[in-house]
Amino acid sequence: MNKAQAKHVSQAVHQPILSSKAKIAIIGGGVAGSTIALRFAELGLDTTLIEKGPSLVNGPPICHLHAGGNLYREICDQQCLTLLQQSIDTVKVYPHSVNIRPTLIALPKTDHGQPEDLLPRLEKLRARYAELVAQDPSNKVLGEPEHYFRFYARAELDALVDLPLPSVAKSDSDWLVAFAQNVDLDSIKFPVLLVQEYGLSAFRFAAITNLAIERLPSCHLQMSSQVIAITSQENTQHENALGWQVSTQQQQSQVIEHSHYDYVINACGFKSGEIDDMVSAKRQRMVEFKAAYVAHWSKCQGLWPEVVFYGERGTPQGMAQLTPYPDGYFQLHGMTQDITLFDQGLVASCQKSAQPKLAQRFIEKIDKHWPEQVVSNRTLGSIAHIAQFIPAFSSAEAAAKPLFGAQQIPGEDADLRAADVSFYGQHYARAEIVKASSALAAADAILANLVECGLVAELELGNYLTEHYFPISQQCSAAEVTEQAIALAKQRDYPIALAKNL
Repeated sequence: MNKAQAKHVSQAVHQPILSSKAKIAIIGGGVAGSTIALRFAELGLDTTLIEKGPSLVNGPPICHLHAGGNLYREICDQQCLTLLQQSIDTVKVYPHSVNIRPTLIALPKTDHGQPEDLLPRLEKLRARYAELVAQDPSNKVLGEPEHYFRFYARAELDALVDLPLPSVAKSDSDWLVAFAQNVDLDSIKFPVLLVQEYGLSAFRFAAITNLAIERLPSCHLQMSSQVIAITSQENTQHENALGWQVSTQQQQSQVIEHSHYDYVINACGFKSGEIDDMVSAKRQRMVEFKAAYVAHWSKCQGLWPEVVFYGERGTPQGMAQLTPYPDGYFQLHGMTQDITLFDQGLVASCQKSAQPKLAQRFIEKIDKHWPEQVVSNRTLGSIAHIAQFIPAFSSAEAAAKPLFGAQQIPGEDADLRAADVSFYGQHYARAEIVKASSALAAADAILANLVECGLVAELELGNYLTEHYFPISQQCSAAEVTEQAIALAKQRDYPIALAKNL
């Protein structure tokens, strides 16, 4: 079925909820912009998604759902509880984007903390998960609440060392056999933690958004389109309200198009400040350039959870993160200045501009190509960083260019992880997510603002103000998501293993 046929079929089956004539523009087709576009178009709102690149959801590396925020022991409990709720919602809306496997967290003996320090937060998260499941059984997407986390003692891992490697996980301990047989257990503290934080596939997420948007008649996609100006205009359809003229230019074209919208959503990620500057909206934010690396471990055997070795960010002992994909491929993070983090890679906005200014060398990496020597050095460095705990991993090899991008962080707290949206003036919103699982919360908040502005009738919207209505998105089958995700991985020059489900 081609795009035109898919659109025709969707028009026959899609039943819009809203009769609103408001026209919404979303600038930026990343995780936030695409999710908001789907949320609105599924309800029947006239939504235009403007993306300057050739495809959707092609920003900073995504690999983790953050169902509880346990990767970040430095953030507050409330952020973790927020990420738990947001992650549950994300699994329910995008089930085929989730890699269902747990995360194992270990503390190196060099770390300043103790495993037991994690227990109070974990108990809060487990209790909250149990509450959410009791409120609505459909929230049980992370397994049984009583199994949300479990600690394993050294003796329990020693008992796994001589077992055969399972090919299918029939119990939680099956995820620990390969770990027990390959990790230098003398280098870590015990107990270790197994928690139901799943993987989130960037390619599968992108595939779902591409497939669903093609099938939604209310969503108009403008690819390879750059916004060059935004000016406020009196809105003739809505008394005492402002609209916006958005001027766009297609790549390799001199033609500038001017379109009117009732409401504009800035979902430009790390370049959100450029749109803010166009509308003279002040905003304090930070931008951080980050990268993850792709390795192939040909000798890999058995089932692997995601593995995280805690460490102090920005030091040579920074956190090491090993994210598994099929066929021996892994995505690697190392929170050191030589791997995932970069010297002068975190910058802030100023009084003159809402857009933080990254150094030109980072912009060149985003817009062009990385120098081969830099790719090699940092990928090999990330392999060595993991190999200090998993010695056999030293045989892994660089398998692709890095997954990279810049991440915006609203405000002045560099540790902020749970954020969604802010507003400026009338009919202008900024999606300011830090983690992918916050995108639905941003869409919900903007939808509520549309009601406040009188652009959407609350009575007509009913329960869908808080309930997530994604019938077309959820019609995407696992097989077609995989097919589309593989096509995107090939298009972007990454191994197709990154697009497959575990």
